[in-house]
Amino acid sequence: MPKLRGVIPPMITPFDQYGRLDERNLIKLIEYLSPKVDGLFICGSYGGGPLMSLEERKHVAEVVKKNASPLTRVIVHTGTATTKDTIELCKHAEQIGCDAASAVGPYYYSYSDLDLIKYYGDILKETKSFPFYVYNNPKFQGYNTSMKVMRALKAQGLAGIKDATFDILQYADYSRELMDENFDVPLGTEAMWVSAHALGCQAYIPGIGNVFPELCHDMWQQSMDGKKEASLETQFKINKIRDIMYLARSTQLAIYAIAEIKGIIKAYPRAPFIPATMDEKNSIETKLKELGVL
Repeated sequence: MPKLRGVIPPMITPFDQYGRLDERNLIKLIEYLSPKVDGLFICGSYGGGPLMSLEERKHVAEVVKKNASPLTRVIVHTGTATTKDTIELCKHAEQIGCDAASAVGPYYYSYSDLDLIKYYGDILKETKSFPFYVYNNPKFQGYNTSMKVMRALKAQGLAGIKDATFDILQYADYSRELMDENFDVPLGTEAMWVSAHALGCQAYIPGIGNVFPELCHDMWQQSMDGKKEASLETQFKINKIRDIMYLARSTQLAIYAIAEIKGIIKAYPRAPFIPATMDEKNSIETKLKELGVL
């Protein structure tokens, strides 16, 4: 598979107020995003993957693949707490024609480098020619996956790393030591795209892309075209939006709120998350209007 390129939002998964998967709004969101972006990263942190059963996650992947444009790459987050379940989700993603899979490190427990090499190595043996990415998210998995692990996995056929460390020095290490024409390192945030692009990044996975896909594409294109001042201006605007999003207590909860404010979809996060309150939504809307993005 060619390396990832462009804007690939980590798509939220819509639920109804009772916690059931909201397929109607899921399709509506896919149809809104697919023409505006280069790919969709599904069932990850924004997508609530760990809050769903394996069957729900498979169903979301099937709905996304069916309703997205053939030109929209679909990358499925398959990370779980067990090797067996992660492999099952990877195989399903391949069977339905998705473009790649990616898994956060196994969570809850602490794991040694040997444990992680075994975990990911077993996945790579089972996925074989299907592109697979490590998703390094220390905040959510509970630890940072070491460079030793990444080097070992690259030698076993790893396609790349989705870097969600929010550490530009870590990204620079990946770029210097691992990135080449066959090994990909997409950035797992919009917050430092311009910096990462300077280090060789070609794709990023922006939560804000769920609700501001055009703005995210503008920043990507400006940077790709060498328009330094324009790309920095857009980067700073996007980072101001990120600041506003914390009015909803987290960026994930804010995306559901902004999707409703913008009239894209009205949906809910899954419990135990509590949706943004009306006061929080009003504050977000006011600040976004002041910023000139609504």
